[in-house]
Amino acid sequence: MAENSTPQTAAPISAGLPRHRILRSVGPALIVACVVLGPGSILTSSKVGCQFGYQMVWVLLAAGLLMLAAVATAARVGVVFAGSPCTELANRLGRPVAVLAGVSVFAIAACFQFSNNLGVLMSVEPLIRTNVPWQPMVLVGLNLAIIACLFGFRRLYQPIEKLMAWLVGLMLLGFAANLLLARPSLLGLLRGLVPGIPGALTGSFLPRLETAAANPGMVAAAPRVVDPWLSVQGLVATTFSIAGAFYQAYLVKEKGWSTGQLKQGLVDSLAGMSVLVGVSLMIMATSAAVLAGKVAPTDLRSAADVARQLEPLFGSAAKWLFCAGIFAGAFSSFLVNSLVGGTLLADGLGYNPRLDSRATKIFTVGVLLIGMVVALATDAQGRVPLIIFAQAATVLGGPVLALSLWYLAWRAGTEGRPKTPAWMLALTGAGAAVVIALALRTAWRIYLTA
Repeated sequence: MAENSTPQTAAPISAGLPRHRILRSVGPALIVACVVLGPGSILTSSKVGCQFGYQMVWVLLAAGLLMLAAVATAARVGVVFAGSPCTELANRLGRPVAVLAGVSVFAIAACFQFSNNLGVLMSVEPLIRTNVPWQPMVLVGLNLAIIACLFGFRRLYQPIEKLMAWLVGLMLLGFAANLLLARPSLLGLLRGLVPGIPGALTGSFLPRLETAAANPGMVAAAPRVVDPWLSVQGLVATTFSIAGAFYQAYLVKEKGWSTGQLKQGLVDSLAGMSVLVGVSLMIMATSAAVLAGKVAPTDLRSAADVARQLEPLFGSAAKWLFCAGIFAGAFSSFLVNSLVGGTLLADGLGYNPRLDSRATKIFTVGVLLIGMVVALATDAQGRVPLIIFAQAATVLGGPVLALSLWYLAWRAGTEGRPKTPAWMLALTGAGAAVVIALALRTAWRIYLTA
């Protein structure tokens, strides 16, 4: 099944009118934004807004800045190197490094694909009133339809780019409508731009074990992990996704960009990450305006719960719009997450990582089937080991991807290729440090629960 591991170079984008060039500059980063804006991102932004109001706006913007730098850097890596990222890593550091990167991302994507399956169901669940078990039929039908499209289209990139643009529009419509109804505090948003740590987070940065006080004469309660920073870490992790940023290097190759499109790559990165941060900010501000102080953050266990909380305040029409936004986010992440896992595994193992290659499609189907089977066959308790395994894979894979991206960006300037700007290298290095810090926190939390 082996194929040529070096992607073919597509023809450069033709020149046109300035506004046409701007439109042609948008696409790859929009796909990255769609994979990041999934059910987890929507729920996390809602919970942070509910718990902290507008106080964490600065954290969202800081994570968005790191994501912008990483995506822009990955775009340059994809353009200036002839080979794909994992191929370049294998040529310089050895195939085991490339395999580690590919397998780690595949494991993360496969384990979390079941949450994308559930996210699609939850996006429509508040709108369906029937006792018929419709969930299995929806999941099986959706996955089979995507698999058919994978093997039915001869050129996958253009249909995916157009679909993501439509889904982004649907997200913007759904969440912006609720934001207007919520009437958030402009002063609160401005205050949220000032960095500060809420009193509830002034304790230890690391998770800790804590035993609940027991009543006299009763057996002490079992220790539990207390992590006040968990929702804030989730906000950073669901905004600054190093796997999503790394995938940008593959998307610009699919787009056919060359070194003549480096500036266009920066425009694309800025546009895509503006959508990512803008949608997250709309969700957070809506939650801060209408849920903070009225709803316990623990009551928001899914994005569908957020929609239900908004219905008494805004009415059924707003709930429909919010659910439309959830569906757009869930479905876009559902599709692109599987492609990220399939592409990185194919490249890591030395196969052709192009979207239209047989290896990428086969591994993508693997991600889809794992997610569907787990979502259908296990209950919430049975999924816990998979979540822990995915977290463990993130602990290893996140730093590997972040350091690999920084290494390739630095190497590009030492081998006669266009140099990566200093600000990109600095922010990408800072992003790698953040990824490592979050990985250490996650590792410690896994240790405490072991």
